[in-house]
Formats: sequence, structure tokens, C-alpha cells
Amino acid sequence: MKKRIFAIIIAVSVATGLLGGCTRMKNTDDGEVKEIRYLNFKPEVAQVYDRISEAYEKETGIKLIVETAASGTYESTLTARMATDEAPTIFQINGPIGYASWSDYCADLKDTELYKHLKDKSLAVTKGNSVYGIPYVVEGYGIIYNKALLSKYFALPNRTTAVNSVDEITNFTTFKAVVEDMQARRAELGIQGVFASTSLKTGEDWRWQTHLMNIPVTLEFLEKNIDLTSEDYKSIDFTYSDNFKNIFDLYINNSTTDKTRLGTVDVTTSMAEFALGKCAMVQNGNWGASQILGVSGNTVKADDIGFMPIYTGTQGEENLGICIGTENFICINAKASKSEQKAAQDFLWWLFGSETGKKFVAEELGFIAPFDTFTDAETPDDPLAKEVVRWLNNKEVVNIPWNFTVFPSQTYKEGFGSALLKYAKGAMSWAQVKKYAVDEWKNEFGA
Repeated sequence: MKKRIFAIIIAVSVATGLLGGCTRMKNTDDGEVKEIRYLNFKPEVAQVYDRISEAYEKETGIKLIVETAASGTYESTLTARMATDEAPTIFQINGPIGYASWSDYCADLKDTELYKHLKDKSLAVTKGNSVYGIPYVVEGYGIIYNKALLSKYFALPNRTTAVNSVDEITNFTTFKAVVEDMQARRAELGIQGVFASTSLKTGEDWRWQTHLMNIPVTLEFLEKNIDLTSEDYKSIDFTYSDNFKNIFDLYINNSTTDKTRLGTVDVTTSMAEFALGKCAMVQNGNWGASQILGVSGNTVKADDIGFMPIYTGTQGEENLGICIGTENFICINAKASKSEQKAAQDFLWWLFGSETGKKFVAEELGFIAPFDTFTDAETPDDPLAKEVVRWLNNKEVVNIPWNFTVFPSQTYKEGFGSALLKYAKGAMSWAQVKKYAVDEWKNEFGA
């Protein structure tokens, strides 16, 4: 199963457009390199890169010129810069879709030191035996759970399940039994429901129409051996729709809010319910740690926050982990000289391999870096970031990649979210939800 999942990730590459010409220097060796250029994607860390540049020049004598694109303008800025003599040596793409647009400018990174130390090679943007984009920060999502409340349930003498720890929950059947028994005993546990409210308010439903939907879509691509470099991704059968329904029903039937009133709930409210101990579980990502710990009146200790996979009832799901991925991949400009490319490789290895660089990454950039050069002590100091690292290091499972970058438009996702709300209210059948998902996916792509 692991090999097949890896093969799907390697195959992902979707053509989205053509890039104009470039006047960048030709790919020849031009001797000593005194400066390298980096086009940064994240405005929120621009000042940190100023300090990184200063530290790198002090240690190596090489000047790092960092330009930061304004929010929402990265592609247009990159296009403009690539057509000049000041084109970046280091830039980034958002994954296979971005690679399709910039393939002529992405150097092969398979022999770089940075790639050698990437923990999960399947996360990289690859084609054939070549590596064109290396993830430099990852995030993860799954089911966040309160360890203290789960332990309280496992200690109940009258529970109907024989499960004694979270480690014994490895499939949907077991998970469902535990959830439904906890819901029946919610008064004893002091909770209003097992799950936080499923936020289906317009604009607040991305956890379901995108993140949850990623699981059945990824599994379908895997089962069908879909070549995402072809046009095959432009239609789906929603093969695993019943599995989506399994977990979605479990959420809406065992939560703090009646399923007919979920259209008024936002994500902030949902996360606050978990933080205040009103529920035991909530689906979200590691970015939710601050939402939990920052809530006034929070009753959940940092040490009691854990991640488990989103089980849906698929065959072999005991071997699946949480959903880990990124939309941030580092690339080196193939049009730069060989010596400049080597200088770029050296800088990236310094940033993610040296003590000075790693300190910047962990403490100031706040990245969960997917490289084996980082110890547990060198990861962001929040419980869910540490959980992502734990799952990333677990060699016994395959974590589910983020393939929602190939989803149709935001309009499609919002429409799917609306269909889910109607289903929760009893105004739409599941067959109709499935039909919408399949038909509109095809219509959006014009397949």
C-alpha cells in the first residue's frame, strides 16, 4: 500500500498554463558566487529572513538577497522577476500544479544534501526519477482529541467497549463503537457531546468540503492508478463516498450541537467547545493549537492534546496515519549558473542543517521542518506541532498526502459544503450529495 501511495504522489503533475520567456543567464559555470537571490512567499516572516540573510553573510561571506512578494501576488511577482537579470536563484511552487507551470526553471534536486535528509521522500514534487520541489515546512490535520477525557472514558467500569487506550483504535469500526458509547455516557464524562460542532456555516465549512474530502479523493486516485499528468483527474466517481458518509454521520450525530442547526456554527466556536472541555474531539489541523490554548477559560492542558487519524472504514486503514502535506516547496532556478545553483544548495543546507539555521527555522520562522536534522527539541513548541512530527516519524504508517490542490474551484467546494449542510438538515439525500460531487467536479473542469 505504501508503494502505491508513493507512486501516486510521484505521478502528480497537472498542467495549468505556460510561462513566458526568460532573459536569465544561461546555465553555465561563472566562477565564484558572491550573492544569491531568494523570492520569499510568506510576508509574515519577511523580517526574519532579513536576520537570516545577515547571519548567513556573516558566517559565509555570501550575500543573500531576499525579496518578499506581497500577499496574493507571488505568481505574478515570480513571473516578472524571472524575465530579468535579477531572477531568483531560489523560489517556490505550491506543488505539482506549480511545477507544471515552472518545470523549465526547476533544477533536479535529487542529489542535494537537503533532499537526502527529507524524512518522507514521498512529500517531494517529483517526476520520473527527478526531484524538482522539496517541502520545507509541513502541516497536518486529523482528529484532535483530549487525552484526559479519553482516559476518563477508558476508566469507566460500565462502558460497553473493551478498548483500553487510544492505541487500540486503528479503524472505523472500533472508533465508532468508542464514540457512540462515549456519547451515551456523556453525562458521566461531563461533556455535551463527543465531537465539537461540525461548522457548516458558509465560509466555515472548509474542514469538510476540502480537508475531509481529500481522503476519499486521494484513495480513489490511488485505487484507479490515476495519472495526474493526464486529464484523468478532471472527473471522479466518488468511489469512497460511503466512507466519507461514515465519518461525517459520526460527527454530526455525536456532537455538541443538533445536526439541524449546524449552519450557524463557525470554526472558532467549534474550537472553543473543545478548549472548554465541552467535547472530547474535533477535526482540525496543527494550526488549531493556538485556538485551543488561547481560549479564555481553557480547561485542556497542552499535554492532553493529541492527534489520531480520520478513520472512515476503508480496507487497510490500520496502516494509514494523519493527513500531512504542504503547499510550500523550495526550488532552485535551473537557468542560473552551476556555481550559483551550488551556492543556493549550500544556503538551504545551512538553513536546515546548521545549528544557526535550525534555530531560525524552529524559533523564529516557526516551521515544522520535515528533515531528520531536527530533533524533537527543535520543533515549534506547541502540542499539535509535536504530534505532526510524531506521525511524520512513524515508519509503521503511511500518512495521507494533501491532494486538494487539484480540486476544482472555490465555487465547487462551497457548493459541496452547501450540499453537506442540506444533508445534515435532512433536506438532501446522500445520493444527491454524491451526484453533486461527481457531476459538478466534471462540469467545473469541462470534462
